[in-house]
Amino acid sequence: MRKIVITGATSMIGIALIQAALSDPAVEKIYAVVKPDTEKRNRIPSDLRIQVIPCDVTDYGRLASYISDECEVFYHLAWPRTDTYEENDVDIIWKCRNMQAVLEAVRAAADMGCKKFVGAGSQSEYGIVNAEKISPAMDCHPVRADGISHLAAGQLARMVSSRFGMSCIWMRIFSVYGRYDRPNSLISSTIAKLLRGEHCSFTPSEQMWDYLEADDIGRAFYLVGEKSVGHHIYCVGSGTARLLREYIETIRDLVAPDARLGFGELDYPPNPIMHLCADITDLSYDTGWKPAITFEEGIRRLVL
Repeated sequence: MRKIVITGATSMIGIALIQAALSDPAVEKIYAVVKPDTEKRNRIPSDLRIQVIPCDVTDYGRLASYISDECEVFYHLAWPRTDTYEENDVDIIWKCRNMQAVLEAVRAAADMGCKKFVGAGSQSEYGIVNAEKISPAMDCHPVRADGISHLAAGQLARMVSSRFGMSCIWMRIFSVYGRYDRPNSLISSTIAKLLRGEHCSFTPSEQMWDYLEADDIGRAFYLVGEKSVGHHIYCVGSGTARLLREYIETIRDLVAPDARLGFGELDYPPNPIMHLCADITDLSYDTGWKPAITFEEGIRRLVL
């Protein structure tokens, strides 16, 4: 690939994708699309191959007018969150607007001559599934607005991409952590509390979970843009499940070995997902990708 576009370029995955692209000397240009007023712009590496394009997610209908270049792959990662995970009317309406942004991004990609559109989906598209592993072929029955909107966006993106003669690759992301993770995630908040010497309360944490470090998912996104052919849905995770309790104990052992962890002090939410592990068989076969960073190494990168 010579020229690529990345929306959501300052996000955790966006920065990891940029780093993966920069490691390929064949890449000549990266158009990094960011919010015009973002405070995260300094996250973007200093490299002559990167051109920052200020454009709000609500203005992607005009994005092609800001990039007068023919590109090969369009990576769409921008999916703004509301302040909370509450599913009130405002939250749901905003998620519906994000679906429109996906379709405007598809059209912008076509206008730039892109051959592939790579979009960021979510494991929430599956709903409550307690299978040992979740594969791209499994039926989706989302129960939350974010899952419903991601599922619809991916289906519509594929439909519209086909009309433009573009491949559409939809990446269903499982649990990712790393630098630039949101501060209220389980991993970020646990590390922060342990560093401050605060007590940490948890559910029994008996879920079988799948965590993937951000640099690994950045490589996965880059490789599907480079190697995957045709329309695809991929599940993106480590492909290996461990007890959530073990992940938390690993964080404790590296951050504050003497801390007591409050397992069972919190109740599970209603209808908890007890098995969340990605089947990465198709992704690995089509691209040669596999995770390279263990959870222990990933946590060391964050705290040491």
